Amino acid sequence: MTAQGNNLDPWYHHYADRTANLSASEVRALFAVASRPEVVSLAGGMPFVSALPQDRVGDTLDRVMRERGSVALQYGSGQGDPRLREQILEVMALEGIRGSADDVVVTTGSQHALELITKLFINPGDVVIAEGPSYVTAMVVFRSFQAQIEHADMDEFGLIPEALRRKIASLKADGKRIKFLYTIPTFSNPAGVTLTWERRLEILEICRSNDILVLEDNPYGLLYFDAPPPHALRSVDEDGVVYLGTFSKTLAPGFRVGWALAPHAIREKLILANEAAVLSPSSFSQLVISDYLATTDWKGQIDTFRGVYRERRDAMLQALDDYLPDLSWTVPNGGFYVWLTLPDRLDSKAMLPRAVTELVAYTPGTAFYADGSGKNKIRLSFCYPTPDFIREGIRRLTKVVNGELELLDTFAGTGQLDVVRQDLKYISPPPNIN
Repeated sequence: MTAQGNNLDPWYHHYADRTANLSASEVRALFAVASRPEVVSLAGGMPFVSALPQDRVGDTLDRVMRERGSVALQYGSGQGDPRLREQILEVMALEGIRGSADDVVVTTGSQHALELITKLFINPGDVVIAEGPSYVTAMVVFRSFQAQIEHADMDEFGLIPEALRRKIASLKADGKRIKFLYTIPTFSNPAGVTLTWERRLEILEICRSNDILVLEDNPYGLLYFDAPPPHALRSVDEDGVVYLGTFSKTLAPGFRVGWALAPHAIREKLILANEAAVLSPSSFSQLVISDYLATTDWKGQIDTFRGVYRERRDAMLQALDDYLPDLSWTVPNGGFYVWLTLPDRLDSKAMLPRAVTELVAYTPGTAFYADGSGKNKIRLSFCYPTPDFIREGIRRLTKVVNGELELLDTFAGTGQLDVVRQDLKYISPPPNIN
């Protein structure tokens, strides 16, 4: 008799094999805890949408419904609204990208574009090379299509070209099929580092010479603080790079509008895959964003976001310097994240329950490696909490780190702690901490 299921799911044995690779990311699992008002969340990368001009956004919504309501509420093109695709070219031009609106495919957020590209290219067992560390939900997508994820190391200057060469050579020697390199070269998630211009050129040449497609994910590129980053990889290579963009960070994630700029042949398949998945991206969201871009100083609004995030980045760096001066961390020139390195003997994932008890949340480094590396790493997000709450969150994190070290020292009998002690008297949090 064939088993029909298990005690929890009567359809367990009916699922496709690939569903075994579906799992909730560690970031998603944190949201239930991090959303509690008493917890200072340094975990999720939520944009500070309160910095948007709410009245102007409201005017845009009203105008779209008054003037184009019948279109906004109807099905649309599987490729996306033509006017919005032209406007997307203006956005990408700020990072040196030239293109045709015909090669832009609008998607339901850039995450959707990432899934569509993966669906088009990955067979079970195919290899995706990603930076180590890499975006956690990208790895969830790659696993869901039964890809083998291999990491190439990065440092404070981004992906290391020689590490990429070695990884490609090793995989080819093992007879593996490498389908693409996935990279966030500008203000990476989670490390916050930016690939230098010289390395961008070298990595593109490595991929060209090895016939490897580059998937460039760029959510944060316009959110720089001090100086603009190098131009996008796509600005150099139009045939070997698929570029993913989004309005989630420069406008608002609730609209769920992103896009892919792809070589012509890939574009054709992307449209078909988009239609198969969602029929058409939201006409309403597209028309709202198009009207916003046409009637609002959207470049000025991005500059406002830069100021907000720069202030919060500075608050986090200062708090780390004050409370955890013996540790090391990245210093991002944009984006949302700082990558913190703990003493080698600490495990950030094992430490998380203590952190939640102390009313602070972060994302463990293990979430950003396919092989479970990164135990002594932490991603800290500075985009959402106010500067005062960021400082309080780091103070609470210091208590967690010192408590873990004290516990290890007590059982190991090693004596002094590696981290300088601070005054860690508990402070009751204000009720409105976000």
